[in-house]
Amino acid sequence: MFRSILFLGAILLTGLVIGCSATQESDIRKLLQIQQDAWNAGDIETFMQGYLNSDSLRFVGSGGEVRGWQSTLERYHRAYPDREAMGTLSFDLREIRMLGRRHAMIFGAYTLERENDQPTGLFTLIAEYTEDGWRIIHDHTSADPIPEIHQNLE
Repeated sequence: MFRSILFLGAILLTGLVIGCSATQESDIRKLLQIQQDAWNAGDIETFMQGYLNSDSLRFVGSGGEVRGWQSTLERYHRAYPDREAMGTLSFDLREIRMLGRRHAMIFGAYTLERENDQPTGLFTLIAEYTEDGWRIIHDHTSADPIPEIHQNLE
């Protein structure tokens, strides 16, 4: 009888963990969708709400490492000074891996469609669950040297 109760408890606990992970993944996908929509509306400030507003935020891209939320915001404004430079962003989320109850790794590809080019690349994000919901604490984004590279690998 005791073993049956333990077994039933383990099944219920497993179901809760799986359900929790599905909810977490859904919330993370929503976070990236909000960022994509904000970008495509030309709203870098709202896009930045997906990042943890902290000096510990780390962004790594072709320009090197940037630390802190404010510095990351300034970097985005320099790199994308107007709507034309921002283009239309689309994310291809390829993997969301939970690293515990409060942390997740997100791997994906991005495409920017602009009038004169279509930059693409890959990103790895680490997100943390905070009192304000999921926020990105680490962003490593790499632009493809030749835009067709990651498209040809799919």
